[in-house]
Amino acid sequence: MPAAAPVDRLSGVLEHFKVRARLFHNGPLCGVSRFPAEPGRGFLHVMRSGRLELPGSARAGMPRRRVFTEPTLLFYPRPLAHRFHNPPREGSDFVCAELEFDGGERHPLVRTLPPLIVLPLAQVEGLEPALALLFNETERLRCGQRLLADRLFEVVLIQLLRWVIDHPAEVGVRPGLINGLADPRLAAALVALHEEPGAPWSLAAMAARAGMSRSAFAAAFKAAVSQPPADYLADWRLSLAQTELRRGRQVKQIADELGYASAPALSRLFSQRLGCSPRQWLERSRAEGPR
Repeated sequence: MPAAAPVDRLSGVLEHFKVRARLFHNGPLCGVSRFPAEPGRGFLHVMRSGRLELPGSARAGMPRRRVFTEPTLLFYPRPLAHRFHNPPREGSDFVCAELEFDGGERHPLVRTLPPLIVLPLAQVEGLEPALALLFNETERLRCGQRLLADRLFEVVLIQLLRWVIDHPAEVGVRPGLINGLADPRLAAALVALHEEPGAPWSLAAMAARAGMSRSAFAAAFKAAVSQPPADYLADWRLSLAQTELRRGRQVKQIADELGYASAPALSRLFSQRLGCSPRQWLERSRAEGPR
């Protein structure tokens, strides 16, 4: 069987479910630094130099205690209170950003990530050029510095996610989208679903994109993604519909774009998956506030 052609596994997801970074610290961290959990927020810390002691948390499923002495990246994809212990005087040099994922913990990539990913900077291929630009921007004040630093942090995050997709077992990724994207055959089908959600997808059509038989594709997909292909497609369409509803789009317009014959057909998807109508879901979402 010929090898699957390379596909862009990330752009389709991140175009629909964006991530935004905001630089909030640049410089030494001394003693104990605390980072509270905030709804809908993650963190990306880059230790340029120094020493870091990271206390563990059995309740959060973290190891008891770890010490880092080489340049290291620490990625918290979900809200998780944490604290750093650095030397009291010399400290350690950090660049830190808050992350806001569309949908918060429901973001398709975030759902399958562990609570913390820690990697030496040298381990992640491709990070060096983006980090060099980021460090250069944070060393002295210049016009547009904060905006450019934010965008560079987003570049670093995309480089990191790219690496995670290629090495899911090394960071403890759970069954879900990232494991599916790590398989070149399944990735071909997943990318097609992401880019053409309104197409009339059958199991045979999805399997053809993967270059597999229907039975082999269905079994491999469920093993990697932890749900059948049809369920994943329904959830993907539901997530897209929720995003469009928040933007003020009408149910009928959304239904047409997602391949449903009518607004009631899309409403049935909401009822089956969420137990409420699109309007009820939107009212509840607005009452809960942004995530």
